[in-house]
Amino acid sequence: MKIKDWLKKVSCTLLQGSLETEVNEVVYDSRKAAPGCVFVCMKGANVDSHQFCQAVYQAGCRVFVVEHPVELPQDCVVIQTENGRKALALLSAARFGYPAEKITVIGVTGTKGKTTTTHMIKGMLEACGQKTGMIGTNGIDDGQSFYPSANTTPESYDLHRYFAAMVENGCRYVVMEVSSQAFKLNRTWGIQFDYGVFTNLSPDHIGPNEHKDFQEYLHCKSMIFNQSKIGIANRDDEHFEQITQNADCPVYTYTMEQDGDFVGEHLRYVSQDGFVGLEFQVKGRISAEVKVGIPGRFNAMNALAAISTVSFLGLPMEQMLKGLEHIHVNGRMEIAWASEKFQVIIDYAHNAVSMESLLQTLRAYHPKRLVVVFGCGGNRSKDRRYSMGEIAGKMADLSILTADNSRYEKVEDIIEDIKQALIPTKGAYLEIPDRREAISYAIEHAQPGDMIAIIGKGHEDYQEVNGVRTHFLDREVVDQVIQSLYAGEKPSKE
Repeated sequence: MKIKDWLKKVSCTLLQGSLETEVNEVVYDSRKAAPGCVFVCMKGANVDSHQFCQAVYQAGCRVFVVEHPVELPQDCVVIQTENGRKALALLSAARFGYPAEKITVIGVTGTKGKTTTTHMIKGMLEACGQKTGMIGTNGIDDGQSFYPSANTTPESYDLHRYFAAMVENGCRYVVMEVSSQAFKLNRTWGIQFDYGVFTNLSPDHIGPNEHKDFQEYLHCKSMIFNQSKIGIANRDDEHFEQITQNADCPVYTYTMEQDGDFVGEHLRYVSQDGFVGLEFQVKGRISAEVKVGIPGRFNAMNALAAISTVSFLGLPMEQMLKGLEHIHVNGRMEIAWASEKFQVIIDYAHNAVSMESLLQTLRAYHPKRLVVVFGCGGNRSKDRRYSMGEIAGKMADLSILTADNSRYEKVEDIIEDIKQALIPTKGAYLEIPDRREAISYAIEHAQPGDMIAIIGKGHEDYQEVNGVRTHFLDREVVDQVIQSLYAGEKPSKE
């Protein structure tokens, strides 16, 4: 290809060289530069990649896309654009032949519920025999292979690379989580979602290297409706009007409290015959009886979002609904152990809103004691620690405070912050900084009727301390402890 072919959708100015130059790859990491590459320079929060241009030149690269003029030899092609990240997204789409235009793309954004909702949509589509790719917090499924994901929404180059693999592997749909950071950093720039879904909004991801304030966070979430053909939004969310007011597409609503296009009603909590979950009815644009194999009112809302979305696809609704009955999402209300004595649930709840929703849900099953094992991430806003500490103190019978990706902070310091809000509630608590020991203690000291919630990490399979990640998966620790207590008895999933 010639560089001019990849620049058709990029607003730019040629500073030197010829647009007839042949290219075969797009890179934004200077370490991957090679002959035939286009190197896209971007000024980030910590690193300005313009400073690596000379090293990239030495590696054989001769085509540069820059945000400001850079002195380079005359045998280079230098193209200036206003925003390097937007250019990267458009160049990546061109490099892979615009794969997002060859597949139905469903984007889901919101503070919580993204992962569960995307899994529900995927499960419903696959129940109809529709091969579906997925991108999100739990990883990437390209229809043939599964890959871990460092970010909820990968960088634009990787997004288009995955889309291309999905098309090649025969996927007709891709459902993906779209983070606020993805919008802020233009990872999805140039993609028009066939369906854009908004779940809910509450203060989160505000602080250093994230969003400067709640208004910026809200604005980034609202961008889903500037990049979609059809929008689906939670009418019950208090920020609904702000999220949808500047939408560039028709927005359909789902609700369990108001009038809307899709209305859920008669919600029932069900725990019988090995099934733990929900039942409710849907009316409005469709009528349906729904059974969902995950507990919690918030999962009824997630299911309603999924049902609303797939209703536009022209597939048999009755068949799709079967995909919800046995839905399973790693680290999202995951039942890791269930016996007559106690139950262990693993969940990704890592902020006040999701924690409160989770504990309220578990209270609905009337445990004798509700025990919560949790910590908070290091180098993040302390507000999260205070709010989670307060909720734990008020809603749990026992809180076990422990580690959760302390990063460059001391676990003990994080626990002290949590305690500042927990102690005034007079809630019972223990401090066990080692997460493995904390989980072991909770299980080994379980009392009849206990429900133990291990929260914060969910599907994550690592602990991050001082910049180093070591393998750690809550589910594995639970299994190991259970096996040591019940030798020969296989841990239950029911």
